[in-house]
Amino acid sequence: MHSILVTGGAGFIGCNFVRQWIAEEKTPLVNLDKLTYAGNLDSLADVADDPLYTFVEGDICDGPLVRRLLEEHDVRMVVNFAAESHVDRSIDGPAAFVETNVVGTFRLLEAARRHWDGLAEPDRSRFRFLHVSTDEVYGSLGSTGRFTELTAYAPNSPYSASKAAGDHFVRAYHQTYGLPTLVTNCSNNYGPYQFPEKLLPLMILNACEGKLLPVYGDGRQIRDWLYVEDHCRAIRAVLDRAAPGAVYNIGGDCEQANLDVVEAICKIVDRLRPRLPHAPSSSLITFVADRPGHDRRYAIDADKIHHELGWKPKEDFQSGLERTVHWYLENTAWVERITSGKYERQRLGLKTDR
Repeated sequence: MHSILVTGGAGFIGCNFVRQWIAEEKTPLVNLDKLTYAGNLDSLADVADDPLYTFVEGDICDGPLVRRLLEEHDVRMVVNFAAESHVDRSIDGPAAFVETNVVGTFRLLEAARRHWDGLAEPDRSRFRFLHVSTDEVYGSLGSTGRFTELTAYAPNSPYSASKAAGDHFVRAYHQTYGLPTLVTNCSNNYGPYQFPEKLLPLMILNACEGKLLPVYGDGRQIRDWLYVEDHCRAIRAVLDRAAPGAVYNIGGDCEQANLDVVEAICKIVDRLRPRLPHAPSSSLITFVADRPGHDRRYAIDADKIHHELGWKPKEDFQSGLERTVHWYLENTAWVERITSGKYERQRLGLKTDR
């Protein structure tokens, strides 16, 4: 059978996609991952021995390796999750974001284009290259309006600028070479297996342990929240039904201020852990200096994917958040292993001099 190549499949969104694909699509999948700090094979333990699954440790910047995988595994779809993704880290060290998110995307596109050039019909027409991106490429919104697929790009952080550059390369490869590409721009994902530098897992774990809950600025920054399994279903819908060159925004239609998210987490943690000595957990909320260049509001208009592909999220924020908190409380061994390295939930992104 033909295979799908997933890059960055040991990361947060990638590992959820890999497990969902193996369980529901039941076709061969090759996972190429560099295993940086946020890539963790523990997140894929339940599929590691599945005959449909192949793991390869490697870098998307390694063009010859990608070409070999495309040919050896008879790949007909590529889904690119591989990315440096944390805004605060991009402030501390933007070079890594340029290398992976810009150069890496280019190398991957080049390998895919050469592989696709050698395919015969109908495989050539059926080939797809899907690039997973972010709503942050659009910049910041005021109090009204939502990002659409036609919104002009206006990235405000090194992370979002690097993702915007990757998006443009993907579009250019479709326009210039005819490579059948797809781009998806998603809102903030949350759910199981997320590295605990991100807002939700950080707050869940700190609330359980009685550590401070740092909230940037006034906490009124607004994000549209998307449960990760819903996002993975959306990507599968785009792969299955979208026309080459298409762009889709994927959102949960669930705007929440950061402070409201933290307070909701505290309530769930207090209910599930009723004897915490520091309760209520909301007493741990501490306002800290805002992130440099912090976008005020993101909101996704996902009408296009709703109407054209028939996808809608299954989880609302309350149900998804409940599932997420439960998962972290029940998977302490995974948390301990993934946080045993350098990251100790310290503050990043303070514009330290280099």
